[in-house]
Amino acid sequence: MSMSHLYGRDEEEDGVELERFEVTDWDLQNEFNPERRRHRQTKEEATYGMWAEHDSDDERPSFGGKRSKDYTAPVNFISAGLRKSAAEEREQRQSQPDSDDSDDMDKGKREERPRESGPRKLQTGASFKGSQKGFVGGPRLGQDFANWERHTRGIGQKLLEKMGYVPGRGLGKNAQGIINPIEAKVRKGKGAVGAYGAERTKQSLQDFPVVDSEEEEEKDFQQEMSQWRREPGQGRKKPKYSYRTVDELKAKGYAMGKSMAAPPTELAQVKVIDMTGREHKVYSSYSQMSNKHSVPEEPPLPPAGKEQKSPGFALPELEHNLQLLIDLTEQEILQGARRLQHERDVVVSLSHESETLAETLSQEEGALERLGRVLELVEQCERRLSPGPGSTEEPLSLEDCAQLFERLQGDFYEEYKAFGLADLAVAMVHPLLKEHFRDWEPLKDGIYGIEVIGKWRALLESGQMAHSQPDMNAMDPYHRMLWEVWLPFVRASVTRWQPRNCGPMVDFLESWAPILPIWILENILEQLIFPKLQREVESWNPLTDTVPIHSWIHPWLPLMQAQLEPLYPPIRSKLASALQKWHPSDSSAKLILQPWRDVFTPGSWEAFMVKNIVPKLGLCLSEFVVNPHQQHMDPFQWVLDWEGMLSPSSLVGMLDKHFFPKWLQVLCSWLSNNPNYEEITKWYLGWKSMLSDAVLAHPSIKEKFNEALDIMNRSVSSGIGGYLQPGARENVAYLTHTERRKDFQYEAMQERREAESVAQRGIGAAVAAASTIPTNFKDLIQAKAEEHNIVFMPVVGKRHEGKQLYTFGRIVIYIDRGVVFVQGEKTWVPTSLQSLIDMAK
Repeated sequence: MSMSHLYGRDEEEDGVELERFEVTDWDLQNEFNPERRRHRQTKEEATYGMWAEHDSDDERPSFGGKRSKDYTAPVNFISAGLRKSAAEEREQRQSQPDSDDSDDMDKGKREERPRESGPRKLQTGASFKGSQKGFVGGPRLGQDFANWERHTRGIGQKLLEKMGYVPGRGLGKNAQGIINPIEAKVRKGKGAVGAYGAERTKQSLQDFPVVDSEEEEEKDFQQEMSQWRREPGQGRKKPKYSYRTVDELKAKGYAMGKSMAAPPTELAQVKVIDMTGREHKVYSSYSQMSNKHSVPEEPPLPPAGKEQKSPGFALPELEHNLQLLIDLTEQEILQGARRLQHERDVVVSLSHESETLAETLSQEEGALERLGRVLELVEQCERRLSPGPGSTEEPLSLEDCAQLFERLQGDFYEEYKAFGLADLAVAMVHPLLKEHFRDWEPLKDGIYGIEVIGKWRALLESGQMAHSQPDMNAMDPYHRMLWEVWLPFVRASVTRWQPRNCGPMVDFLESWAPILPIWILENILEQLIFPKLQREVESWNPLTDTVPIHSWIHPWLPLMQAQLEPLYPPIRSKLASALQKWHPSDSSAKLILQPWRDVFTPGSWEAFMVKNIVPKLGLCLSEFVVNPHQQHMDPFQWVLDWEGMLSPSSLVGMLDKHFFPKWLQVLCSWLSNNPNYEEITKWYLGWKSMLSDAVLAHPSIKEKFNEALDIMNRSVSSGIGGYLQPGARENVAYLTHTERRKDFQYEAMQERREAESVAQRGIGAAVAAASTIPTNFKDLIQAKAEEHNIVFMPVVGKRHEGKQLYTFGRIVIYIDRGVVFVQGEKTWVPTSLQSLIDMAK
């Protein structure tokens, strides 16, 4: 007997056996059967393999002697019958309620059939078959669940309980697992999977409440089927039409950004043949040709997980043509709205332009009328300025001319500034002013014409206050009037002026300084006055001239200040040469030098005194003789007269070197020859009274007088000279005590004054910090100048572009919007405050 059914071998008609290794239904059914009967290989089968002979007794049992199925054969489809509609199936289910039971029975029978196809000997009986049926039919919930644990120790249940499992609840941290086993649902009919709708159980819906994709497909299918049939009881649906107004269409077109181009012109409709590619193409316009390379927009992708379904009734060509007609109509409507809006905008623009032109025309007419009136006034002044032989009009005067310019500035200010009518003063006012100042002598009548020039300054000056001489073409009318009319008279007067008679010239310039431009005043001082003074200083001789030089130099200090610095070195040189043969007994030197102490700088003054005066005074003190019995005090008094002119250190140095050694020597010799201590005391106090408190407060002078007291005390205590005057010791002790007490009181008073001054300075600094905080840049500069001992003061009558000029040490500056400008070679240069302080030092 052949065992081809066991090993998949088929015996063909020609007698050749073929070995087949397919998996049969019997293998699938008995794969998980633990009690199946396994075929033991015989000795002959182990030896010969597939060529071994098989006995009929050892053959594999079969079920009815049927051969296994041949899966290589073609598939035979069995008709399932005609498919009924959903309504008919519902009616059939309602009319046959018992059909479900019969279907279940049929299903059970169909499930049993494959099991009968296997060999009979391998069927284990009711136990295995029952387990299969129980699995297919589904477990009975709550009954016999895990009853197999009764045959074991129940280790699984114990382990689960130790890990927190509670019987009757699901597994997991939050008991999110399912409680009951997976249920199986019996299909009602004989259709395929999903033919009768969703097959999910109630338990699966509770455990996994997620919509199944099969349900969505079922809904889509039912919706698609409903398009082709009409439900009973429903009438024919009427088509719905949607209408849009022109306003809605325009609003939608604006929102979507549709093109609203102007209508194509004849050039745009020209026929274009494109032969750039492999085959030629014909375009109806240039715009269509320009868009040939444009990439069409891709349609939106369908949502993931959903297949794109075509509608039940679709005519894409017809829909495209209809949509094209609709789009063309919408474009025409939008283009018409665009043209209408454009025309409306043009109307509004033209109306606005018309109003602007009308307003401009009225302004131009008013300007022409005003210019006509201005021209009439100017022509009238010209006729009066140069009247003809038969003219009856009065000649033009300065007063009439001033009234004309006042009227032009008041009534026609815009034309006065726009057309530069101030320049008319060159032709009209200059001749009248020259006539007015024809017989003027500035040194005799210095204030003549100030009111007239001041009035014309208010009319002609434009605020230009240049520091240096400006260009004649760009010069202010007022400046030009002074330069061409007023200044020539001043030049003529200065040429005849004698520098030693400085009073009239100084008074004249101080009177005119407030109304003169800065550059004109500086031109007078630098180009006219200073050369005259310099020549006069060179010709001055201090030994022969009876008029001291300070009497005609110092009056120029308020006006010229630092400009006089070049005159000081030659003056000091001439004074030094005059003092070579001077003797301290001549007091005229002090009268000549005293006015220059505050004019020269402290360093130059100290150097001058040390070089020319101190040696003379030292020689006088060295020749001075100290004689208590017949003392001549004149030489000593000559030296003390220079105390205010010399520095304290110079005077103390001379006394320490030339006077006190001789004075102490005389005291010692006097004490050694039976002295009268009362006379010595008076002599001591007399010399001390001749010196001022400032000199006595110097430590060197104190030391010398204390040394004299020590000498007197030693003389009294030692008894030198034999006879000691009664009461001398007490007198000397009293004198010493009195002098020491005075020194102590003086020192205490000085300390108290210093403490009070420090406290006062602290209070003043606190008050100044609280009340006088610099509120502007000028106050800050003034505070810095006081801190560094630099002179900061305004220059009288000098301005630059309307800004006050100041002197910061020897530098001329002005302040504009918090910036310091320093006078350079050709222009004003801005600088920082620290740089300004460094330059001033």
